[in-house]
Formats: sequence, structure tokens, C-alpha cells
Amino acid sequence: MSLKQSSFNFDFDVSEPAPKTTPVAPSKKPAVPALTEAEAEVVMEPIDLNWAPAANPVKPKSAKASRRGRMKISDMAATAELVEVPEDEELFSKSYYSIGTVSNMFKVNLSLIRFWENEFDILKPKKNGKGDRLFRPEDIKNLKLIHHLLRERKYTIEGAKDYLKKSKIADQRFALIDSLKDLKSFLLEIKAGL
Repeated sequence: MSLKQSSFNFDFDVSEPAPKTTPVAPSKKPAVPALTEAEAEVVMEPIDLNWAPAANPVKPKSAKASRRGRMKISDMAATAELVEVPEDEELFSKSYYSIGTVSNMFKVNLSLIRFWENEFDILKPKKNGKGDRLFRPEDIKNLKLIHHLLRERKYTIEGAKDYLKKSKIADQRFALIDSLKDLKSFLLEIKAGL
């Protein structure tokens, strides 16, 4: 098969009538339903020949927000109130907690718990033969302190590390803040009951 070169002439005058073509016999396709007026307007919308795509096209936001990246500060405050660490009597009833249980207590991803473990020296969970992390109740108390510093007081990782190193009474302060929060919630329950 030999190749032939074709050329096209795009220089034509619009005022000239279009060349006559021979009618084509209709094919046996199913009938197309008539368009409504609204559909016809969409179909008949003129085409902009000078249109070019934007340099940085904006992607539409999906219904489900992305969970990647850094959390907004306003969202941090909202999630800080969702922490469900049990009281000391119940917490110390078990010797070890799995990382899944701990992440459910703090309503965070497993990867964040592992990240905090790598960043903060006060977290030392045991690892079994398979490498699963087992958190002691003391570790959970330390996680609660770290969560408080990072999510409620809005410290950075470095700031929280410095605070824990420099402040010897950080645990006492946190215990005081925690007991005051419990007292506040108790008083709010009484107020709601009145």
C-alpha cells in the first residue's frame, strides 16, 4: 500500500454558498427523542474559539474532604473535646492496651499515634514478638498530655517537646487542668438540670 499526501485549503470565503452535496440515504437508527427547550439551549450554546485552559485549573471539592495534610486549627479544637479516655480506676484495670484501642480513645489515626511515639521520648510502648505496640496506662496518660498540648493548647511538636523537657511539673499542671474540666462539666450538667 502506497502512501499519498493530501493537502487542504482552509482559505475559503464564508459569503460563498456551500457546495451542493448529494443526499445520503437515512440509516436505520432508532429515533432520537426531541430535546426540551432547556436542553436545546445547552446544546445550542455558542463555542468560544479563543478558549484556553487555565494555567492552574481549580478542582471541584468533593463531598468527602481529604484527610491528608495538616488539620485546621478550628478542627483541632473540635476534636479535642471528643477524647474518651476512661477514668483512672477503669484505665488501670488493664495492663496493656492495643494501638487500635488507644487510637479509638483519642479519635485519631493509628499513624498519628505511631508518629507521636517516634517524636516524644516519654512514650515507650512495649512491643510483642510480632511488633504490635502495647500501651501501658502510664503511656495513655502521657498521650493524653501530648494530645492536650498539641490539639487544645495548639503547641507545635517542637514546642510540646520543649515544654515537656523544661517543665518538671507539667504532669501536675495537666492533672489540675483535667480535674477543673471535670468540675466544669459536672457544674454544666447541674445547670442543665435546673
